[in-house]
Amino acid sequence: MARIAFEALAHAYPGAAGHALKPMDMVWEHAGAYALLGPSGCGKTTLLNIVSGLLHPSEGRVLFDGRDVTGLPTERRNVAQVFQFPVVYDTMTVRENLAFPLRNRGVPAAAARARVEHVAGLLGLAARLDRRARNLGADEKQKISLGRGLVRDDVAAILFDEPLTVIDPHLKWELRARLKELHRQVPTTMIYVTHDQTEALTFADRVVVMSEGEVVQVGSPEALFEHPAHSFVGHFIGSPGMNFLSCAVEGREAVLPSGQRLALPRAYPPLRGKVELGIRPEFATVVREGGLPARLRRVEDLGRRRIARLEVEGMPLAATLPEGMPVPAEPRLAFDAVRLHVYADGWLAEGEG
Repeated sequence: MARIAFEALAHAYPGAAGHALKPMDMVWEHAGAYALLGPSGCGKTTLLNIVSGLLHPSEGRVLFDGRDVTGLPTERRNVAQVFQFPVVYDTMTVRENLAFPLRNRGVPAAAARARVEHVAGLLGLAARLDRRARNLGADEKQKISLGRGLVRDDVAAILFDEPLTVIDPHLKWELRARLKELHRQVPTTMIYVTHDQTEALTFADRVVVMSEGEVVQVGSPEALFEHPAHSFVGHFIGSPGMNFLSCAVEGREAVLPSGQRLALPRAYPPLRGKVELGIRPEFATVVREGGLPARLRRVEDLGRRRIARLEVEGMPLAATLPEGMPVPAEPRLAFDAVRLHVYADGWLAEGEG
């Protein structure tokens, strides 16, 4: 396993306007479980390919344990890779596929066998070890591909590029849990690329959220939910995402376009640019009295909870509807004031107090 560091790292593809990956400095610690999360085209696969050596960055350096590997090819970086679509040898058995990386490195037969059986057990492949891979479905073939990346215990890092795309939805929960358990048992630096927030938040201890080639926040799942550093993080993390209301800020108060005022938990200096108030739907509640007047658009019943879709001063907003509460004819909204955040031009404004 390795400590991976980026120094002034950036990348621009020849002929393209601007950076596909904007300049960054970042460190991934030994044996950490990291996820690169963001929509298509945000730069996460570009960053993963730079780590693996498939792509040479146009700027900056990549260091493994302090050693500059920026110019080294993939085979000299000692990384294991698991791709979106399974890569297996159909003529081999499951056991032979899993043992292939170990046999190539001269691992003794007894040690290889024990390691293969251990990983197969974690991935639910123990009963299929002696079956030919050609007779298996796409789900099980991807498990083999995952296992081939996980079976080595000498790698600097294991890189996963959207590995659950071809896995049936009902098996994804199981496989994510198995990967997490394997990381606990055999600590290895793992980097997981995905556009799915559930996959990222379930798997990773630290999530790297990316947007338009830029890293906008690195943090624990809890930090991303509780304190989004950028409005994109607030919108992208959570279901539904964070609400944003245009406002002005005067000290410890937010002033809405109508002139209504909301108390803030912190005091803010004068802010420039586009100023918004951010609140999670979980901390906005439909009430009968007090709060802000709102217009109900619809109610979404999600089984364990109901979400009210409303408008406040013409701006869309989602809020929790208390269990058993009928929708008021004239709904109003109450906010948990401690959970209110202020954003200026997309970035979280740091208040005082």
